[in-house]
Amino acid sequence: MEMIKSTKNDRVKNWRKLQTKKGRQQEFSYLIEGFHLVEEALRQDGLVTELIVAPNVKIPEEWSITNIPVFYVNKEVATSISETITDQGIFAVVKMEDPEIMMLFGKKFLLLDGVQDPGNVGTLIRTADAAGYDAVVLGRGSADLYNPKVIRSTQGSHFHIPVLQASLLDWIERLEEDGVPIFGAVLDDTATKLQDVEPRETLALMVGNEGNGIQTELQTRLTHKVYIPIYGASESLNVAVAAGILMYGLRK
Repeated sequence: MEMIKSTKNDRVKNWRKLQTKKGRQQEFSYLIEGFHLVEEALRQDGLVTELIVAPNVKIPEEWSITNIPVFYVNKEVATSISETITDQGIFAVVKMEDPEIMMLFGKKFLLLDGVQDPGNVGTLIRTADAAGYDAVVLGRGSADLYNPKVIRSTQGSHFHIPVLQASLLDWIERLEEDGVPIFGAVLDDTATKLQDVEPRETLALMVGNEGNGIQTELQTRLTHKVYIPIYGASESLNVAVAAGILMYGLRK
């Protein structure tokens, strides 16, 4: 068994490139780490192109890794490609899925307008998966889907539902043509309290930037404005928490 021991090795340099958006776009691949994420990726046919294993880490026997190159690395190399403080010693290079999936058929969609925090974006994707939504659309200004923190926060849910990085205006037009009502999380006098909104079989929910909310241009295209009442002294809810409440509250 050959082990890669130098952080200057060309293959290690390529793995580190995947820690940047530019590198990911050039290679059309991204790097994941941790047993749970790697296992989720391996369940997707043909997405994992390389497996990277640190010393004293055992590959689970139930993993199907036939025809996937496995590279063993020392602790120094593992630390250099890890985005976490304490890595689990297992990594994989994963191909990006084609984002041009515009002919989606579904009933429930989550639209993110400029949600910048990677942890929030990943949690929103994970919650949309749990709530049975059919797709998530990351609009302009939202964190990159393949940002390592986004990927870790999804806990593998980005493998379960389509996540598109696209124009929300284009998606609004598509949803309007299909007669899908678009709900937006908005705090103003025209918004309706969540408890007074009738749940729907079909809907799109839009949430906005952590500090500024949904852009005015997009607010004018909403079918319904909805808000969650706050009973304590807090001024607002975290966007991922608010969206989770709304996703479950609006669905029938």
